[in-house]
Amino acid sequence: MKRLRERFGRPLRLALIGGGPASWIGRMHQTAAELDGYWRVVAGVFSSDPARSREAGTELGFDPARSYGEVRELLDKEKAHKDGIDAVAIMTPNDTHYPYAVAALDAGLDVVCDKPVTHDFAQACDLVVRTRKEERLFAIAHGYSAYPMTRYVRELVRDGVLGELRLVQVEYIQSGLATKLENAPRNNRLRWLLDPRRSGLALVMSAIGCHAQHLACFAAGRNATRLCADVRALLPDREVIDYVSALFELEGGARGTFTVTQAAAGGENDIRLRVYGEKGMVDWSHRSASYLRLQIQGEPVRVIGRGDPFLSSEIIAAGRVPRGHPEGLREAFANIYAEVAQERMARALGEATPDLPYPTIEEGAHTMAFTEACLASQTTGAWVDIARTPPT
Repeated sequence: MKRLRERFGRPLRLALIGGGPASWIGRMHQTAAELDGYWRVVAGVFSSDPARSREAGTELGFDPARSYGEVRELLDKEKAHKDGIDAVAIMTPNDTHYPYAVAALDAGLDVVCDKPVTHDFAQACDLVVRTRKEERLFAIAHGYSAYPMTRYVRELVRDGVLGELRLVQVEYIQSGLATKLENAPRNNRLRWLLDPRRSGLALVMSAIGCHAQHLACFAAGRNATRLCADVRALLPDREVIDYVSALFELEGGARGTFTVTQAAAGGENDIRLRVYGEKGMVDWSHRSASYLRLQIQGEPVRVIGRGDPFLSSEIIAAGRVPRGHPEGLREAFANIYAEVAQERMARALGEATPDLPYPTIEEGAHTMAFTEACLASQTTGAWVDIARTPPT
């Protein structure tokens, strides 16, 4: 039987919104999308300045006729194009994610969006409703949940290998704001990043905290229900939030601890996930992303590696090269893009929709609810219930 891509007959066509020549995240999205042949990036808007956007598209090797000056122009002209786009990938400043996503959904397109998906929970719920109404797909670029070994953690929890879930611990420690960047000359990125009205309700949550929260809930296979948080700036006289720590409770009663900061001198994308059940625990670190430590009570410690032959076919498929060869965030992004494409193609062909674990808009809405609950808890000094995403 022909594979799904062959039955569909062509790659899906993607446009970038953001991702100019100096943007590393732009190249991450583009190369990840095209890695498996499911997508072809054919168009884009690469700057908020129309002239610069058109020049950037040419510099990046895009057809000048499909290097647009504005998002509205992109959507209108691609809709009329005989080979128009099927989806957009949004990687612009945080405050533009929501309006660009609304415009894309209203144009009948699928969306892959960088985090945070919106400014607040209300906007995220609106995107949930729009996505369902238009019967579109909406993925969020939470790449850490698309590593083979973090997906294996979810599988171990789901299959009861660890027993009843007891505790989830997640940390994301970084040093990007360990110095007073506020005193540096302001480039375009720093101007929006250090403006709380543009970067989000809490900068550290918009930048890295949303990844940590999503990873914890993804691994546990359940959302958080309430929390008690400490929210602040570690650096004196800083206006934006660079630190959040919280105790939280998951659906079913398991407990969790959550700590994220961008102001830890010497920190270097240090992500750690530990999940404890009644029978044992698993420990995953971004610094050795291809390996997972599994310890069942009373048994020897096992180190499991990406590509080990006893892993399920789904976990093995999430890796691209044999064990021992390094791979990482680009391949994880590619897993998300491939899964969105597989679901879109299956829907278009009228086939059964596969159950794929890419991060959805519903998960993005839960992240915004988690963030708002952290801020509310800091204000009240008490435990706060986390708002629930609209049910299907």
